[in-house]
Order: sequence, then C-alpha cells, then structure tokens
Amino acid sequence: QVQLVEFGGGLVKTGGSLTLSCAASGSIIGISVMGWYRQGPGKGRELVASRDSGGSTNYADSVKGRFTISRDAAKNTVYLQMNTLKPEDTAVYYCNVAGRWRSGIPYNYWGQGTQVTVSS
Repeated sequence: QVQLVEFGGGLVKTGGSLTLSCAASGSIIGISVMGWYRQGPGKGRELVASRDSGGSTNYADSVKGRFTISRDAAKNTVYLQMNTLKPEDTAVYYCNVAGRWRSGIPYNYWGQGTQVTVSS
C-alpha cells in the first residue's frame, strides 16, 4: 500500500516562505515524475511544479522564479520551496507521484492535500 504524506502547509504573510514536503511510504519503485498541484478557492486543480526521474523540472508560469521543486530519491520525498508568497498562492496543495510497476502497470497516487494560506 503506497501512501503520500504531506507536511509543511500553514498560514504565512505576503512575501513569506514555506516549504512543503511529501514522502511516499510503502514499496514504491519505477517513479517517473513527482509533482505538486494546487486547487484554490473556486478553481480547478492546476500543476504547480513537477520533477521527472531525469531531473527535468516544469513550473507553472505563475510560480517561476519563486518556487523550487526538489527530490530526495533515496527517501522517495519531494519538496516544494515557496518564496515570495502571494495571496493568490492560497490553495490546497497536493503531492502527486506517477510511474510504472515492474509489471508495466502504471500508477498515479495523490496526497491528502495541505492547506497554504497567504494573508495580505
């Protein structure tokens, strides 16, 4: 049973910083990409940042230059360093892990979400 456990959400003032972490527990192999999504009030879920197994990263335009995604492969953990936070960054942030088992069957797991609130 694979679970993604997230930490690090909270309340921060505009311009502040937070670091989110997401650890994949259980026996998980064949990870292709780990990433973070968010869903703001009244909005759909959107990609914030992702990092593939080769180290390539992808960021939403709205967070480029402010957020950094990193990964500790040995710990199956992905981090999101968020700097210069803005009220529009307020959302529930979800961790995502996708890949394939040795059998070739794909998997796609989500964390439970962690609330980030940026006050003006």
